[in-house]
Amino acid sequence: MTSTNDPYLDIRPYNDDEIPAALDRLINDEEFISAILQHRFAHQPAWLRPLLSPIVKIYLKFKWAKLTSVEAIQLEVKKYLDQTLEYTTNGVTYSGLEQLDKNRSYLFISNHRDIAMDPALVNYGLHKSGHRTVRIAIGDNLLKKPCATELMRLNKSFIVQRSAKGPREMMKMLGTLSGYIKHSLETGNSIWIAQKEGRAKDGNDFTDAAILKMFHVEGRKQKIDFAEYMQSLNIVPVSIAYENDPCDVAKARELYEKATHGQYQKAEFEDIESIIQGIVGEKGRIHVAFGDVIREPFATPEALADEIDRQIHANYRLYPINYLAANVDHEEIQDEHKVQLEAKLAQLPVDAHRYLLDSYANPVRNKA
Repeated sequence: MTSTNDPYLDIRPYNDDEIPAALDRLINDEEFISAILQHRFAHQPAWLRPLLSPIVKIYLKFKWAKLTSVEAIQLEVKKYLDQTLEYTTNGVTYSGLEQLDKNRSYLFISNHRDIAMDPALVNYGLHKSGHRTVRIAIGDNLLKKPCATELMRLNKSFIVQRSAKGPREMMKMLGTLSGYIKHSLETGNSIWIAQKEGRAKDGNDFTDAAILKMFHVEGRKQKIDFAEYMQSLNIVPVSIAYENDPCDVAKARELYEKATHGQYQKAEFEDIESIIQGIVGEKGRIHVAFGDVIREPFATPEALADEIDRQIHANYRLYPINYLAANVDHEEIQDEHKVQLEAKLAQLPVDAHRYLLDSYANPVRNKA
C-alpha cells in the first residue's frame, strides 16, 4: 500500500493500488456526474437530468470496474484519443522518435499550444512506437474542482503548485517539484513539461529560464553544478505544430483585450472550455517533432534555454496558413487557405486581427 512517508504524496499521479478508490470518489462526485449529464444530455429537458444521475453512476461503476491499473486507464484514454484524432484532424505525423532509447527516461520540454492535446499527442506517439508514456506536469490553476484533480492524477499527471504564497512556501514547493522530477527520471519515468507557464497564445515559443532553474533546485541540494545536473536529465526539446488551432480566435481576443484594456478577466470555467474546444475542435494536420537529446554542457539557464528554443523553432512544421499569415509566398498556399484565414479574421474586431495573424506568423519568423 502507499507509504504515509511519501514526500510526493500531494503532487504525484496515483499508483495502481490507489486507482479503485479514486474512481469511486469520481463516481460519487455530484459535480462530475452533473457535468457528464449536461454534456451527454444537453438536448434533454433539465428536469430529466437528476433522474438520470443514479443510472449514470451505476453505468460508470460497471464500466470502470475493470480499470484497476494506470495502464488500463491509459488504454481506455487511448480509445477516445483514437476517435478524437480521426474526427478532428487530417492526420498526425511524428519525427525523431527513432533516435530515442526505449530503455531510458527523458525530460521532454515542449512548446505549448493546447492544454490537453499537447501532452496527449506526445504520449500517443511514444506509446505507438513502443516507449513508456510520460508523467505530465499540470498547473494547479486548472484543478479548481476536486474531480479535475482526480481525473488528471489518474492519467499520470503531477501537480505544479503555482498558487504557493510567500517565499518560504514557494521554495518548499520548488524543492518538492524538482526532487519529484529527478526521482521520476531515476525510476524510469519520463516527464512532459511545457517550456513556460501557460500556452504561447502569440505563437512565440520561447523557454522560460525560471523553469530550468527549478529543475536545478534538486541539483543545488546535491551540490552538483548546473551544467552537469542538466546533462543528467536527458532533456529532449519537442515541437508541436497544429495546422489549425481551434482556440486561435479566443486567444487573439484575449491578447487584444489585454493590449487595449490592460487586463483580461477569465470567465469561471474558461480554462475548461478551452480544454474541451482544443479536444473537439478541427485541428487539420499535426506534426510532433522530437529533437535531439541535449548532451553538451550549458553553464547557464539562459544558454540552455537558447538551445531548447533553437531546436523547437528548427523542428516546427510550417503549414500554408503560417506562410500566409506571415505574408510569405509559398507554393502550398491555395485559395482555400485564404478563405479559411479570412473566416477567422471576420470573427474579430479589425484591431485584433494582428494578434491572430501573429499566432500563425511567429513560427515562420522564429524559424528564419
